[in-house]
Amino acid sequence: MNFTRWSARLPGTQRRAAARADHGVPQRGDGAVPPARAEHLPDDEQRTERDPEGSEGAESAGGAGVDGLPVRAVLDRIPGLVALVHGPEHRVAYVNDAYVAAFGDRPPGAPAREALPELDELSLLPLLDQVLRSAKPRTVKSRKTSGGRSYTVTCTPLETAEGPGVLVFAADVTDHAEAAERLRTSERRQRETAVTLQRSLLPQELEEPDDLRIAATYQPGGTEAAVGGDWYDVITLGGGRTALVIGDVMGRGVRAAAVMGQLRTAVRAYARLDLPPHEVLQLLDGLATEIDPQQIATCVYAVHDPNEGRLVYASAGHLPILVRDENGTIHRGDEPTGPPLGTGGWLHTSGSVPLGPGSTAVLYTDGLVERRDEDIDEGVAALENALAGATGTPQVICDRLIRAAGVTADHDDDVAVLVLQHPARKGSDGELFRNAALELLGGIEAAPRARAFASGVLTSWRFAPELHDLGVLAASELVANSLQHGIPPMRLRLRRTDRRLIVEVTDGDDHLPRRRRAEPADETGRGIAIVATIASNWGSRRTPGGGKAVWCEFVLPDRP
Repeated sequence: MNFTRWSARLPGTQRRAAARADHGVPQRGDGAVPPARAEHLPDDEQRTERDPEGSEGAESAGGAGVDGLPVRAVLDRIPGLVALVHGPEHRVAYVNDAYVAAFGDRPPGAPAREALPELDELSLLPLLDQVLRSAKPRTVKSRKTSGGRSYTVTCTPLETAEGPGVLVFAADVTDHAEAAERLRTSERRQRETAVTLQRSLLPQELEEPDDLRIAATYQPGGTEAAVGGDWYDVITLGGGRTALVIGDVMGRGVRAAAVMGQLRTAVRAYARLDLPPHEVLQLLDGLATEIDPQQIATCVYAVHDPNEGRLVYASAGHLPILVRDENGTIHRGDEPTGPPLGTGGWLHTSGSVPLGPGSTAVLYTDGLVERRDEDIDEGVAALENALAGATGTPQVICDRLIRAAGVTADHDDDVAVLVLQHPARKGSDGELFRNAALELLGGIEAAPRARAFASGVLTSWRFAPELHDLGVLAASELVANSLQHGIPPMRLRLRRTDRRLIVEVTDGDDHLPRRRRAEPADETGRGIAIVATIASNWGSRRTPGGGKAVWCEFVLPDRP
């Protein structure tokens, strides 16, 4: 085969010839040689260039340039792998020395499927068909052979003496491919470390309040995105109350996950103080500034009290809580009650949203509703529509909201969702959740009235004698403590769930009691110590508008 003949048809050669013709660039036969190159020409070539009558010699000199190089000699010397095939069966016309060194000698005239199995191994035979049909070059990057070598292959259409053909050029990119794989492996390990750290900082199991059914979902961003700082938590406060937290540390990577872990730990510690939501966020704000002045975080801290039927919350720059009531109506919490944590210099406030029996609430991070091509309010509105039609258990609702938002494994942002339900209990299940309350006006008859009331209620609830007596004793001691140290109005409240009995006394004084050791000669100071001894748990908190509540609870034996 005459390689010089088809080399003139290579696209690069045609482009160079056309460029010289369009721009009037003189050929070497025209005697125009750049001065910098003329200094290095041989003497006889320089004489030819200077001789105006030596046009024929100039043409000969031009034949020694790029256009006159013997193509086969060039292809045999280049380090890239070159093969030429022609016809619909891609019969082998030529392979260069580098190709032979890589894969062995190839018989000319045989079809590529038989003579060039390595092309079949690299899945290039369909590509050869495509190039032959379209007459357009195609390139595939970093294809790996069974021998472990990687090649980037370019297939270029051209005309040969036997008809249409394809020139295959393969560059060995094994070193680059291995370096890229090492980099991907390193990034993957770093990401796995960050995800493992973050998941270890999230609650491994959610606490299970008596009155709520809760589920949560966390999904890190796609494999190309660094892990973020989303978190959630559920904290039982005692006395039937539950704190719910969700937050998002701005930024990505291990640092964001570490800050998130510190904030989550701090929230649990502050929650044990049983403070109002806005006071918890006030403490978190100062802590976030101390942890890292460059990091800010959004957060919602909410408290559910089944006796009030509301979700009291404070929001530090976070997205609004969504609640679907028992009638299917969607309620949206107010706008954030304060700026993000870490900004400092702001007094947070608390708000509330109804959460009665039969209601479902959703707390979430911005990864669920924020998209680059739409306003975030549109995402929140879409989430409202999805919540309106999502029914089932909290975990089912979590999954449906994730799917409705279009969150997939390659989503570019972290997503955290916390769903809570306040079930509407009826029938036999409703018999296990009971409430009873007595207003106490004070005076010497208050303690006997409280004991009689507690005894009658616990008897009607069919408690065992031992638990009945402990409940009456606890009610008596808490009322006596309130009569001595508190001020009216006073109230005794008894509450039972399927797991515990709760005794709570409220009054108008905001001085919280504390357990202390009474001396043998002391006539008072033993009431709280007695309650702490006989009860499973006890505590106190200040109530909105002034006053306090002191409570204790008894764990019920497992039902048969």
